[in-house]
Amino acid sequence: MTSDVHTMADADAMRRALELATRGPSKGVNPRVGCVILSPHGDVLAEGWHRGAGTAHAEVDALSRLAPGDAEGATVVVTLEPCNHTGRTGPCAVALIEAGVARVVYAVADPGADSAGGAERLRAAGIEVTHDVLGDEVEAFLGDWLFAARQRRPRVTVKWAASLDGRAAASDGSSRWITGPLARADVHRRRAAADAIAVGTGTIFADDPALTARDPGGEFFDSQPVPVVFGRRPVPVDAAVTRHPHAPILLEGADLARDLALLQRRGIRSLFIEGGPTLASAFIAAGLVDELLVYVAPVLLGGPRLAIGDLGIDNVADARRFDFAAIERLGDDLLVVAHPTDHRPAERPALLDHRP
Repeated sequence: MTSDVHTMADADAMRRALELATRGPSKGVNPRVGCVILSPHGDVLAEGWHRGAGTAHAEVDALSRLAPGDAEGATVVVTLEPCNHTGRTGPCAVALIEAGVARVVYAVADPGADSAGGAERLRAAGIEVTHDVLGDEVEAFLGDWLFAARQRRPRVTVKWAASLDGRAAASDGSSRWITGPLARADVHRRRAAADAIAVGTGTIFADDPALTARDPGGEFFDSQPVPVVFGRRPVPVDAAVTRHPHAPILLEGADLARDLALLQRRGIRSLFIEGGPTLASAFIAAGLVDELLVYVAPVLLGGPRLAIGDLGIDNVADARRFDFAAIERLGDDLLVVAHPTDHRPAERPALLDHRP
């Protein structure tokens, strides 16, 4: 039985479930999920949330707070469709059926290839199912997790800083600092919000970046992105990235789509690309970029050090098109945020540096 009609009590309970979901870990393989169980009269019987991989899912966590039989005839309100698979824990759909609930209300369908189908299983057992209650709010809350689960890869942001004439460095290779302190602080804030930060081995050898996220005073943010290094050349044992709070993930970069799928399976939902032109160009050419962050400084440098390299584009008609999502003033600099209008891979994608 399916219903698109929900009550005020459903919406109120969903808002509470969303509050509970915020208590779960914001990074990792599993989503943050909250659950509220209502009696047939609309009273709150129990609440629960998911505390991370290997722990009880939100529905089971809420049920565990009730005595056997207390959930019979109840309405279960949960932010994500109850799962339908056995992993470290059993299927939530089965647990709800066995508990004798009468109705399940959820906000967003589970996009997992293995875990989806819980709603259908509940309906087959005679349980009324209502979906899309506060769906937009929960979609926004689960943004990166839902993207990664649906696309089977992290959301990819490519960042660079450049002069007005598109140069990332002067002719001698110097690039510190093209942009000012407000722009640099904004970059570090965005680094801290990402699950992982990536560069190529060329950047490791040229700049020896730490790939950490720090406040303007130089102190580490509580949340640090996992460093990812693309390329075949070994990372020097004394490189700054080896002293990062997280162990670096090393990937060859020969198949970027495969590498991104591997990162998603490791719980990386968002990837911040901050390598040089080679890495940025490779991801753009492969059609694997979801957002551009371009910090533009009011300077001219000239010379050959362009922020982006060859994308395999020979004609203006084949240009990669982006929509401006935002333009922000940061001191003397501008931040341009742009999203691609499509994700077409180039016919001749730029390759990463695979020198031995």
